[in-house]
Amino acid sequence: MSSSSSLSTISGGGYHVPVMLTESMEGLNLRADGTYVDVTFGGGGHSAAILRQLGASGHLIAFDQDEDAAARVGSGEWRTEGGEARFTFIHENFRYLKRFLRLHGVRQVDGLLADLGVSSHQFDVAERGFSTRLEGELDLRMDRRADVTARDLVASLDEEALSRILKLYGELPNARQMARAIVKARAEKDIVTTTDLKNAVSRHLPRGMENKYLAMLFQALRIEVNGELDALREVLRQACEVLVPGGRLVVISYHSLEDRLVKNFMRSGNFEGKVEKDFFGNPLTPMRMVRHGAMQASEGELSANSRARSARLRVAEKVEVPEAEAVPSAS
Repeated sequence: MSSSSSLSTISGGGYHVPVMLTESMEGLNLRADGTYVDVTFGGGGHSAAILRQLGASGHLIAFDQDEDAAARVGSGEWRTEGGEARFTFIHENFRYLKRFLRLHGVRQVDGLLADLGVSSHQFDVAERGFSTRLEGELDLRMDRRADVTARDLVASLDEEALSRILKLYGELPNARQMARAIVKARAEKDIVTTTDLKNAVSRHLPRGMENKYLAMLFQALRIEVNGELDALREVLRQACEVLVPGGRLVVISYHSLEDRLVKNFMRSGNFEGKVEKDFFGNPLTPMRMVRHGAMQASEGELSANSRARSARLRVAEKVEVPEAEAVPSAS
């Protein structure tokens, strides 16, 4: 079986439909002999598409901290016909990008892709606790080797800390009321499952907006449990360091907190969005936006995959930042 035909069996399938696949591949501007990183392997859909365009000397390195994603990696589908590995899977959080690239002898790469969404599989497995629809334990860990679950947070944090998390990461207008309701409910009964949590805050879900507010609540707890925004900041900084000049960074985000960090970093090289300049007024930005504004999924894709509705894709290219010329000395 040829590598291209074997890889056709790995496209995400029912596990996860890759979002904005065509746009992602175009953004990476793939070279057949290049080295690329997919830091969010998930169901393998994006990774398979990258591998299809790589030649025998190309190499793909994929990260995923989720044990279910790691279990999907089958050696047969991810190797060339002759058995030479073109694919390396690393079962770790992408915040350790540089560390593990160096461990595998890789210093620079030609492109990096990050799809920051929760996979369809994670939503659809009740016991993971990601879905607001399904009854399951209140877990929300991307990496089940981690110690702290959402259940632990809900059981231990005081009202002030809970309110801060719900406001900051969920952007809930009634964060204080929800936090107070959770603290009150847990005094009467342990909040163990997703249903327990939903019942605890049910009186604070505006009519007609119940699902939206629950999604914001679960998002806030998930971000805190997994340290998602800190990990995103770390991988963006490291991506800028490991990309070769001309290398592409492609990021798909799903909520404003992520997208704001990505946009600011791509535009300015920092998370505040402030462009620094050299002595002569030239911008010192390590990345160049390939296009202005974020791309969104097409109507055709949305009709087939409603989970792509909130996706925003941004592409930037690593540039050479010239060293600032010496400041003229005063005469």
